[in-house]
Amino acid sequence: DRVLADLTARATRIVRERSRGPAPFFLYLAFASPHTPVLPTPPFAGRTGLGAYADFVAQTDAAIGEVLQALEASGAAANTIVIVTSDNGPAPVAGMLADLRAQGHDSAGGWRGAKQDLYEGGHRVPFIVRWPGVVPAGTTSRATVGLVDILATVADAIGERLPDGAGEDSVSFLPVLRRPDAPFDRRVALVMQSGNGSFAIRDGRWKLCLAPGSGGLSAPRPGSPEEKGLPPVQLYDLESDPAETTNVQSSHADVVARLTATLEAFRAAGRSR
Repeated sequence: DRVLADLTARATRIVRERSRGPAPFFLYLAFASPHTPVLPTPPFAGRTGLGAYADFVAQTDAAIGEVLQALEASGAAANTIVIVTSDNGPAPVAGMLADLRAQGHDSAGGWRGAKQDLYEGGHRVPFIVRWPGVVPAGTTSRATVGLVDILATVADAIGERLPDGAGEDSVSFLPVLRRPDAPFDRRVALVMQSGNGSFAIRDGRWKLCLAPGSGGLSAPRPGSPEEKGLPPVQLYDLESDPAETTNVQSSHADVVARLTATLEAFRAAGRSR
């Protein structure tokens, strides 16, 4: 339970120290929470009324708030890009997600699946950006971007060109930050992987999962009776079916072939761009 407090203390100290100098600074703060072991400290235990996992999320939110307060106090907030996100969807550990759903809270936000799955619930995550004077406050965007795109975006923002061997799959979404409602074409497909090593590829409205089931911890799990007899691939039209309820691979063989070929080309080239 001290890990979260220690990381927060170190982060706020770095903000205070580095903001005094003339050089820009970069802070990558990777919390180990909310993750097992779920150990909210006494000030947060019971705070949400939704159980220990939700309390631990609230504690993590408060830790982020401390870092933001330190940034404000340093005087550097007006000229600092802040990104808050997560590396995967919620983890179905110890029945906690089921308990939360029973109380009316869906940690996956309506998307199918959770951490380790190929489904959207395993990969769609909160992505919050604060950049005073550039990102309009209170706006949202429907553009498809991935965490791999942060490198190219930050390089673009500071006017640096990435070397050819860096960020091979990264695409700048700086135009989206400046105008969240502007059309944005990522130009290349996004590749995802599940807990058991299965791949999925997303291109525009289409998402192809190269597995008969979730590839992870949600039903149908790899090797389960529910998975047996299912088609070897799944294709979803995320525009008309964002919850991934209907596998349309049999009626869109051309899309399956195109996305499979794209993924194979990525593998052969060792990169997507």
